[in-house]
Amino acid sequence: MALKPTPPHEAMNRFLKDKKPGVTHKTLKNYRTTLRQFCDWLDTRNVTNINGLDSEIIQQYKEIRLTQVKVITARLDMMTIKQFIEFCEHIQAVPRGLAEMIRIPKTDEEDEICDDILTRQEAIALLDYLNKYQYATNRHVSLLILWKTGMRLSGLRALDIGDFDEGRPALEIRHRPATGTPLKNKSRGERDVLVTPEVAEVVRDYIDGHREDVEDEYSRKPLLASKKGRLRSTTIQRYVYTATRPCYYNGGDCPFEQDPDSCEAMTWNTSSKCPGSVSPHALRRGYVTAARNAGQPKDVTGERVNMSGPVLEKHYDKGAHNEKAERRKDYLRDI
Repeated sequence: MALKPTPPHEAMNRFLKDKKPGVTHKTLKNYRTTLRQFCDWLDTRNVTNINGLDSEIIQQYKEIRLTQVKVITARLDMMTIKQFIEFCEHIQAVPRGLAEMIRIPKTDEEDEICDDILTRQEAIALLDYLNKYQYATNRHVSLLILWKTGMRLSGLRALDIGDFDEGRPALEIRHRPATGTPLKNKSRGERDVLVTPEVAEVVRDYIDGHREDVEDEYSRKPLLASKKGRLRSTTIQRYVYTATRPCYYNGGDCPFEQDPDSCEAMTWNTSSKCPGSVSPHALRRGYVTAARNAGQPKDVTGERVNMSGPVLEKHYDKGAHNEKAERRKDYLRDI
C-alpha cells in the first residue's frame, strides 16, 4: 500500500487531535511539547515528508536527547514518539513496523526516582514568613494548601469557593473536565480533604479580604483567583519557585554564596534557576514524608493525596533510614 505524503507537523497535529478526547489537558500538553521538539529537529534535517522516516533517523534523535536530558526524560520522550509513529502507521504515513524498531532507553530504579523535596523545617520557616508578611494572599494560600494537604496542582486549581466547607472544615476536590479543571486521575481523584481550623481561618480571611471577586470563563467562582479569573498553573508554579528560594524567607542570606544584586534567580521568571527553589510537586513529596514521619498510616496518607501505596513508597516517601526505623519502633514485638 502506497504511503500518503505527510509533513511532520501535520502528522503531529493529527495525532494530538486523535489523543485529545481520552487524555488530560496536561498529558496532551506534554505530548505536544515532546513531539514539537522532535518535529522541529526533523525540520533541521530537511525532513519535509515523514514517508522517508526510518529507524536510523529516530535512533539519532534518541542519542541526541540522551546527551541533553536525564535518562528517564529521554525514555518518556521516546515512548511518546513510539506512540506517534504507531499512529503514523495507522494513517499510512510511515512504513508498517517502524514503531516496533524504536528502542526505548532503559532505566534503573534510581533513574526513576526524584529527590526534589521541600522539608518540614523549610516549610515551617517559609509559611511563618508568609503568615507574617503576605498573610492570606494568593501566594500564601497556594503554598499553605499545597503543603498542608499534599494535593496536586491540578486539584488546587480545580477548587471553587463552593468547594470550601468551612464547617468541617474541608476542601472538596472534584473532576470537572467540561469546565476546564480536570483531575489527573479523573473521577478517581475526587475526594474531600479535611484541613485544620487554622488553615480554614486563613482561607476564609483570603476569601473575605484578598480574593478577586471574579468568575472564570465558565461562570464558576474559583477559590484562587486573579483579576483575569482562575489562577493559571504557571502562576502558581511561579509562586512556589519564588517563595522557596531560601533567601526569600530566611532574611536574605544565600546558602549558595550568590550576590543578590547579580544572582540570575532573583526575578519572577528566573526564580526556578535557584538551586534551593523547588516545584509544587516537591511540596507534595514533602507532605507525604512529613506525614509518615509523624505517624500517619500509609493508607491514610495515600487516600488523602490520591496515591497508591507502591507509588507513595517509591516516589514520595523520602524519609531517611533512621526516620523510617523510628516509625516502626512502636510496632516492634519481642518474638
